[in-house]
Amino acid sequence: MEEKSYYEILGVEKNATADEIKKAYKKKAIQYHPDRNPGNKEAEEKFKEAAEAYSVLSDPDKRQRYDQFGKAGVSGAAGNGGPYGGGFGGGMSMDDIFSMFGDIFGGRGGFGGFSGFSGGGGSQQRRFRGSDLRVRVKLNLKEISTGVEKKFKLKKYVTCPHCQGSGAEGNSGTETCPNCKGRGTVIRTQQTILGTMQTQTTCPTCGGEGHVIKNKCTHCGGDGIVMGEETVTVKIPAGVAEGMQLTMSGKGNAGKHNGIPGDLLIVVEEEKDKELIRDENDLVYNLLLSVPTATLGGTVEIPTVDNKVKVKIEPGTQPGKVLRLRGKGLPDVNGYGTGDLLVNVSVYIPETLSRDEKKAMEQMQDSDNFRPSGSVKERIFKKFKSMFD
Repeated sequence: MEEKSYYEILGVEKNATADEIKKAYKKKAIQYHPDRNPGNKEAEEKFKEAAEAYSVLSDPDKRQRYDQFGKAGVSGAAGNGGPYGGGFGGGMSMDDIFSMFGDIFGGRGGFGGFSGFSGGGGSQQRRFRGSDLRVRVKLNLKEISTGVEKKFKLKKYVTCPHCQGSGAEGNSGTETCPNCKGRGTVIRTQQTILGTMQTQTTCPTCGGEGHVIKNKCTHCGGDGIVMGEETVTVKIPAGVAEGMQLTMSGKGNAGKHNGIPGDLLIVVEEEKDKELIRDENDLVYNLLLSVPTATLGGTVEIPTVDNKVKVKIEPGTQPGKVLRLRGKGLPDVNGYGTGDLLVNVSVYIPETLSRDEKKAMEQMQDSDNFRPSGSVKERIFKKFKSMFD
């Protein structure tokens, strides 16, 4: 069965506006919310699918990459649970989903008649999310052709080893926030010309967590994170292109107080090849033939991504002719076949000649074989003329 696109999951057209996408997601989220469908695994999966679709289509940059490259453009894998593993595009966790509900439904994730996502009681306690990290990886055509594994040594915030991320010294632990009574939010009442107005905001005392630390950890100062290093192995799929961004979920900075880790964003850069030019999935090689070879024919070596191949040149090969070596290009990042190697033929005309060479050319000048006919001229310039049609 063909996998549904993110647009199909939300039930919108590909040209849908940001507002239409948001409304469609709200409808799906309410329909499949776990509180409304307790114990229903199918509804839970649809709930996650809708959230993943919205997280991509609501972001202009991610949406553009998705429209161009499909899921591989935003996750680096050919779909959830793809061959790249390690959380590399493997879908969103429930924490990821619930953490973005504040911007859509207000608060920590409660909406309508549903309870908060922490499990009931109307609590809207907050979990901190670590920031994302961005690295650049430079790849040559060989690496792009086959896919490659790269290792990065990252300096980033990691969970404090002294307090295990709690932020508390020893066994002191935490206590319920005296200001919000554990809710994570406070209600502020204000008199205006329109009457009494109530607003709900994040508790300034606990930062929305609902509890405060009794004795802060002496190593991390109570944040639960410290600066450290981690070596991360990233599997780059074959066929990626310049500017494509891959996401490795959960490999960014650690979140405070055992919160949600950020993501690692890998931006692809291509090294220019000395001989081959990339044109999407095709490769182009400019072949410069001598006059004798173009006239008499012969065999030449053409570089490919892997090695060199021998190509036969037919007698009378004209400049502008394009030889196509099928399957010698680059693989499509979404698995839709492999491009070709296009050999663009040019002919080198000598700039200087010896006396004997000049005499030989003068003798050939009067031969009809060295005068192009109208049909030959038309064939040679046909491609050039099509550029102006």
